[in-house]
Amino acid sequence: MSSTVMTEERTRYSSEELKEFEVLISKKVEETRAELNYIREALHKRNDPGTDTTSGSSKPMEDGADSSERESMTQLAVRLQKFCTQLDNALIRIKNGTYGVCIETGKLIPKERLRAVPHTQQTIEAKLMKQR
Repeated sequence: MSSTVMTEERTRYSSEELKEFEVLISKKVEETRAELNYIREALHKRNDPGTDTTSGSSKPMEDGADSSERESMTQLAVRLQKFCTQLDNALIRIKNGTYGVCIETGKLIPKERLRAVPHTQQTIEAKLMKQR
């Protein structure tokens, strides 16, 4: 029996395979949280006027640019927080043994896809069918 057929017949990844994904995802969680903390600190510093209130003149163009940048950073923080939650949920699926199984088809999601999008819960085929 060829290994390709064997892979297609499997319904779960082995403990060793799940451990590989756990390491990968844990590293991504750590990196994402570090980036999120950096952005939160930067936003906090931007919102803190500090002691530099000696300038009496307001510059509307700079205020608008600051506001736009703050909004972009806030949106990025929201996306990073969502990504972190998705990664945390993937770690939970690893613990309960359901990681890597498509929620639509019940088939194993290919390792290549899981390495590229470790929080995914769908095969490419299932995702494309759902978008139609």
